[in-house]
Amino acid sequence: MKHGYKILPVLLAACWPAFFLAGCAADKTPVFISAASVPTLSAKPVSTPTVTGLSKDDETKIELEVFRTLLTRHLWDESGITAIFIEADDSEIAQLRKEFPGIIPPIKLSDRIDLSSRSTPLDKDTGKRAVILSVELSSLAADGSVPATGKWYSGSANAGFYSFVLKKNGDDWQIQNPP
Repeated sequence: MKHGYKILPVLLAACWPAFFLAGCAADKTPVFISAASVPTLSAKPVSTPTVTGLSKDDETKIELEVFRTLLTRHLWDESGITAIFIEADDSEIAQLRKEFPGIIPPIKLSDRIDLSSRSTPLDKDTGKRAVILSVELSSLAADGSVPATGKWYSGSANAGFYSFVLKKNGDDWQIQNPP
């Protein structure tokens, strides 16, 4: 019995760094979000910025950069998705449709989405599952960077996000931590 008490502190001391490092490790895999945070595809304000210290033009550039990255990740491959919907204003959607003309599934306008089930967005044209992409910006950091979260939702089992940090380079914004 005495030996058990001597081994316990040694085991705890040996395991402590592993627990600490496991909690601090950076994981590049997407983290799933709850169904309660389904994007609404509501119209965004066109003139007022939502992040203090950023112009609406800078916000748009940041959102577009995150959307471009999400669109190149092919988060919908092999999941029966027939349409991509983007929570953004019409000019951003038009620009992304122009930049990604042959993307499969296609980027569609928000009037083609059916959100009536609230569990899975559907493409009105095919009646099949669709994915919604959205971007959430955080406050401007002291170093001039902006944290942003790129989200996707295609039902509670196929939802997640990537976190980005963007920094201005000339007139453009660049992702500092690619996924």
